[in-house]
Amino acid sequence: MYKIVDKRILAPNIYLMDVEAPRLAKAAKPGQFLIVKMHEKGERIPLTICDYDADKGTVTIVFQTLGKSTKEMAAFEKGDSFADFAGPLGQPSEMVHEDLESLKNKRIMFIAGGVGTAPVYPQVKWLYERGIKADVIVGCKNKDMLILEDEMKKVAGNLYVATDDGSYGFKGMVTDCLKKLVLEDGKRYDLVVAIGPMIMMKFVAKLTKELDIPTIVSLNPIMVDGTGMCGACRVTVGGETKFACVDGPEFNGHLVDFDEAMRRQTMYKSEEAQAEFRKEHKHEGGCGCCEE
Repeated sequence: MYKIVDKRILAPNIYLMDVEAPRLAKAAKPGQFLIVKMHEKGERIPLTICDYDADKGTVTIVFQTLGKSTKEMAAFEKGDSFADFAGPLGQPSEMVHEDLESLKNKRIMFIAGGVGTAPVYPQVKWLYERGIKADVIVGCKNKDMLILEDEMKKVAGNLYVATDDGSYGFKGMVTDCLKKLVLEDGKRYDLVVAIGPMIMMKFVAKLTKELDIPTIVSLNPIMVDGTGMCGACRVTVGGETKFACVDGPEFNGHLVDFDEAMRRQTMYKSEEAQAEFRKEHKHEGGCGCCEE
């Protein structure tokens, strides 16, 4: 069992939990993910690792309540335990394997969308601990949905916040903010790393291709079982079939077929809707949604 040692609400329907998992904490690297299973019959939920502390033996996860299982997980409190907390899984970020001196000469921009701020944070922190300060753009709908701002400020070179409604920071999309920094403010970047909703990563990659900036994206939003067995995270990258959970989750953003990936995201919408219906409206009848 894996005990929850801390729980915080970061924004409406967005939760942070620190979980006791000593072996995972020692082995984790930026860019990797884990699988959470709440109980014996629980769903396998892939979540990107937000942070890890090898000395304390804890791993930090951040998640948003979108469906039945994440809503159930949000009901867990400090002191409760998960049945499974497996990882680290997936390939670490490419920068982990790069020559440190080469990295120090790179101007890196991270772009985070919403809950994508959580998997961006450990990468920026990893660089900071090695004397490299990367710039970060965090995008969200409004100020109330902004997460991990203070944590990010401590490790980023420059932090830019973009809100859709202009309630905080730059008014507009993350792509508008990046365009302004590069085309108007004269900023130059050798690499962009974008993590967030699929549609956001698609348009970031489209823009950076026009700006001729190499770009990495994380396809964790399409992962389901996390082992490559289900095939749900199949995606085409540069004309080749890849699996986000075993070959990724990070890929060259200019080579990803985002339209295919977004279609794949809708595969389980009907099942999720039925699960929600069964939870909220137990009844009899031949509708196909009732519990037996």
